[in-house]
Amino acid sequence: MQTCKISISDTKKFYENLGCDSVGISILSKKSKLHTLYIKNMHVGAANILKQDALSIGADLAVPSGVIIAKDKYVDAVLIGTTKHFETLARKELAQPFGLKELAKSLKDYVKEQNYKTKIMGVLNANEDSFFKNSRFDNSQASFLIEKMIEDGTNIIDIGAVSSKPGSIVVEEDIELLRIKDIVNTIYKNKYYEKVDFSIDSYSPKVIDYVLNKGFKIVNDITGLQNDEVCKIASKYNAQVVIMHMQNNPQTMQQEPLYQNVILEIDEYFKNQIQKAQSFGIKDIVLDVGIGFGKTLEHNLLLLKNLEHFKHFGHELLIGASRKSMINEIIPTSIQDRLSGTLAIHLESIKNGASIIRCHDVKEHYQAIKVFEAINSIN
Repeated sequence: MQTCKISISDTKKFYENLGCDSVGISILSKKSKLHTLYIKNMHVGAANILKQDALSIGADLAVPSGVIIAKDKYVDAVLIGTTKHFETLARKELAQPFGLKELAKSLKDYVKEQNYKTKIMGVLNANEDSFFKNSRFDNSQASFLIEKMIEDGTNIIDIGAVSSKPGSIVVEEDIELLRIKDIVNTIYKNKYYEKVDFSIDSYSPKVIDYVLNKGFKIVNDITGLQNDEVCKIASKYNAQVVIMHMQNNPQTMQQEPLYQNVILEIDEYFKNQIQKAQSFGIKDIVLDVGIGFGKTLEHNLLLLKNLEHFKHFGHELLIGASRKSMINEIIPTSIQDRLSGTLAIHLESIKNGASIIRCHDVKEHYQAIKVFEAINSIN
């Protein structure tokens, strides 16, 4: 008899190959993945009940000392268990007091199996002040660059005409539309929108309305649908909408960004903005935690490491850290030399739940993602 420690990326496929029966595959899959759920401001009564219920089924709840004697009325805790444990607790806690009923309703959301095909969103900027000069272009270059991106393997092309880098200045929407109009017309005339999806990186209603009428399908809004007019237009065209989180605005966002808990605060933000989008009839939603938009290096790293948390909303996750300054904060590097750091961040993001990668270097990302997928396809 021989033994070896294994790493399983697709549990269902692994147990199928092992020859388990269909019922066994479902049960074993739910027992194979461990989850840790941070719970903030939990009533001490709820903590004691959940601790006992968790232990009774083989899970556990990490709590501060003093919980058993109710030293503090509210505590933070960490629930540890498999998918099967979470599903069992979701049923057990429905009849319990102290807010456990609400926790029970959300437990299943945190262990949903959601698999999306990884997509590359290539970046093109129709403005002269974007932070990475190689992404800038004008209408004379449009066809060449779009065709090259398609050839290199992009699924989406994201086009913007206004810089959102820290300290960038506000541009009037008429100027923004003027910058992008000819390029959009070229895309429409050549029917490039039949080959890949086009996204508009804008929060201007006038610009968004124009491009959605010219074959664009996605609204990438760094303000996260703050403007009701953007919601109305996106709904009218049945467009996919990217809701991004940003603290403050591009002019002030990097002036000492501060959070009590960056993950929980962005979670609450997404909850509110998803509800707003849906109230306008928007159905297709993507979430973007906004790396570098009002975040310190520590905030960015925490979000990347805990990205899987945001999957509980049931929407695709987008990450765009391409050549951003957080790489320079880890190891001093010019913008031109940040491709390696970018790939490291983006591959880790895919591992943690992202399915849309916004980047400047399509060809390099296509190769890296294909290799990453090949490794993870083996069980």
